[in-house]
Amino acid sequence: MSLQLSIPFQLIAVTPVVEAADSSLVLASILLSLVVIYLASKLGGEICTRFNLPPVLGELVGGVVVGTSVLNLLVFSESGATAEDSLLMKFLVLTSSLTSENAGAVFAAQSEVISSLSELGVVILLFEIGLESDLKELIRVGPKAAIVAVVGVVTPFALGTLGLVYLFHVPVIPSVFAGAALTATSIGITAKVLAEIGRLSSSEGQIIIGAAVLDDVLGIIVLAVVSSLVKTGEIQITNVIFLVISAAVFLIGAIVLGRFLGPFLVKLMDNMQTRGKVLLVSLVFAFILSYIAQVIQLEAILGSFAAGLVLAETTKQSELEEQILPVADLFVPLFFVCVGAQTDLGVLNPAIPENRAGLAIAAFLIVVAIFGKVVTGFAIFGKEQLNRLAIGVGMIPRGEVGLVFAGVGAASGALDAATQTAIIMMVIITTFIAPPLLRVVFDKDQPSVTLAEKSQEPSS
Repeated sequence: MSLQLSIPFQLIAVTPVVEAADSSLVLASILLSLVVIYLASKLGGEICTRFNLPPVLGELVGGVVVGTSVLNLLVFSESGATAEDSLLMKFLVLTSSLTSENAGAVFAAQSEVISSLSELGVVILLFEIGLESDLKELIRVGPKAAIVAVVGVVTPFALGTLGLVYLFHVPVIPSVFAGAALTATSIGITAKVLAEIGRLSSSEGQIIIGAAVLDDVLGIIVLAVVSSLVKTGEIQITNVIFLVISAAVFLIGAIVLGRFLGPFLVKLMDNMQTRGKVLLVSLVFAFILSYIAQVIQLEAILGSFAAGLVLAETTKQSELEEQILPVADLFVPLFFVCVGAQTDLGVLNPAIPENRAGLAIAAFLIVVAIFGKVVTGFAIFGKEQLNRLAIGVGMIPRGEVGLVFAGVGAASGALDAATQTAIIMMVIITTFIAPPLLRVVFDKDQPSVTLAEKSQEPSS
């Protein structure tokens, strides 16, 4: 998989390939690819929705079905596949003027363009996540959420990284990236379940949501740091400190600067008379921050996430959140389906001796992923009436955030096929088990104490 998060350079790289191929046939292959992607994402999403499961899992599974693991409709040249491996290319040869001799050039161009579009999808996704985050709510739940978030990041990261290095003898950099993938928490999945069972406004629910928001911030910083470390090919303490400081300074600086620019952006939108003014001005701001993050050796997604956080504090938040949905619906499925399409589940076939190590890694990551989040609730002391187990379980699902880690890790070359697939299996399992577990651990017969009620209790 090669989801290089350097979209401008990717598109430049496509140019000579497109010139060598028939541009009309390249466009035809891209259109066919998009048909396959959107059908796979919607079919998978609809099936999961019917079973009260997150649609993003359906998009991932749909990608697996149309990708290298099953149908070979959507395959990519970056992973070593050729035009002969793609059923889509064979269909194009049969139904158009494309010849087998020229299929290779068209296939390479199609792979590059679809990969670039999927990269844009993940940038849009992180912008949407930032836009839905609430910094004021995070501050309100304060120390309790911070403890849960920090423990939920440090524990799985340390256990996962050290376990892979010393138990499975995985190289350090892939181990660090896999450990980083364990830090994620899907706020969307947890929030939906809490709302469904009427616990969103409870003390536990607010702590979970606040911690999940902070987890997103910490996770994006960890992702930026680890991705940058992969680029250098080595891990040095001074470099780690520099990258952590750079990521933190960029994120905080972008938010602080954005607070000053926010009123100017709102005024600019109000004075414009053309259609799409709110959406396009916001995307320009997001892409500028993404560009800055990219060129200073961080990740473009950190910039788009920061832009979302900034714009979430403006009066245009509701309008922008509504307008970004169709854009996200158009681009984000590309990312998830492409991640699934490039996932080779064959590496988890236990009948092949070489695959057994990958299966063991997947089982280990799943155990660490669950344990590393469950313990977070028990890190809160002095609150006897809190359902600590529910807090920990609420932090388990990795969802779309975990898939972002897997996709970026594969794009950077840090993860081999077995480790990437193991991470994706971990994401799938944790996302599947968390909703029913969360329903079980909340005792509906005992009303949960809200934060407002807590504030009225005498201090001990």
